[in-house]
Amino acid sequence: MNEKIYLSSPHMGGSEQDYVQEAFASNWIAPLGPNVSGFELAIESYLGEESHVAALSSGTAAIHLALILLGVGRGDEVICQSLTFSASANPIVYLGATPVFVDSESETWNISPHYLEEAIKSRTAKGKKPKAIVAVHLYGMPYKAEEIREIADKYGIPIVEDSAEALGSTYKERKCGTFGDISILSFNGNKIITTSGGGALVSRNPQHKSKAVFLATQARDEAPHYQHSHIGYNYRLSNVCAGIGRGQMEILDDHVALRRKMNQFYKGIFNPIDGIDVFSEPNPEFFSNHWLSCIIFNNPDNNINPDGLREALLSENIESRPIWKPMHLQPVFKDAPYYGDGTSESIFKNGLCLPSGSNLTEIERERIEKSILAYFNS
Repeated sequence: MNEKIYLSSPHMGGSEQDYVQEAFASNWIAPLGPNVSGFELAIESYLGEESHVAALSSGTAAIHLALILLGVGRGDEVICQSLTFSASANPIVYLGATPVFVDSESETWNISPHYLEEAIKSRTAKGKKPKAIVAVHLYGMPYKAEEIREIADKYGIPIVEDSAEALGSTYKERKCGTFGDISILSFNGNKIITTSGGGALVSRNPQHKSKAVFLATQARDEAPHYQHSHIGYNYRLSNVCAGIGRGQMEILDDHVALRRKMNQFYKGIFNPIDGIDVFSEPNPEFFSNHWLSCIIFNNPDNNINPDGLREALLSENIESRPIWKPMHLQPVFKDAPYYGDGTSESIFKNGLCLPSGSNLTEIERERIEKSILAYFNS
């Protein structure tokens, strides 16, 4: 059988080992150290907007701390985009709060401004004004940042910008990761750059960074002995993993260009095929890193459908994946409030994520194209 083609595998640039070796040579193996501060500075420089970055163990940890910093607690409600990975919503429950799920709009597949405002009005009328909004840039596609910000400010609700999949994406030339009151990034192994496992919290407020770092290092008070006045967490990124991140930041723009090239590759394949749309920016104001390239089947049937293509690719040892199943359809969230018209359900049922790695070779692309065309011509 042919070697497996993964959906999105790590892609090293070369200098990652140098930074990791520095950590070993200096014995900075314990958490924190020069690679952590260097990685944070590299992200701050890349994002601009006077960003302050705390490097953490995961994007999930960053969302958890962001919600704590915004005062979310037991009995509160937090609005969350429904079409996303569960890590966007789980930290809400960690804090004893209730997620209120909001549907997507069809252009960017992200949180619908219409249903966002409907949810805010409805929950407020019930005496449960939401404490925060978790908005996601799905698969690297920026959400409608200006419209969402206008609604959030109108009702005085802070935004947690989930930019886990969108480092390198922009909206109106402003980088994703800078639109939230607090923003988060992920460097999981399948992301556009990786630290093996890791994430970051981003804010223009330096106090957010200092408080996040305090909480992420077990909330230890200033004292010669171990004293704690707050509940803390073991959420800081290690110096070794941060070394990988420093090397990855040096090739981030290259990775974005290669992912976008993969999106063009799929447009070339599917343009002649009726009934298939490649997920793309709605207009030039949006610039997606196309972390994952996705397609939509407009008229699936028993012969041609997303699961059929997924199985056909799998038979050739090529990984693809269904679109995220919306959170309001997940068994664990079956009792959570939801506002929408079924757009995210339709995207889930009719969409498919295709191999999108920045390290795919020409031979691998030829295998992918051959397998796709064989399915549609069978």
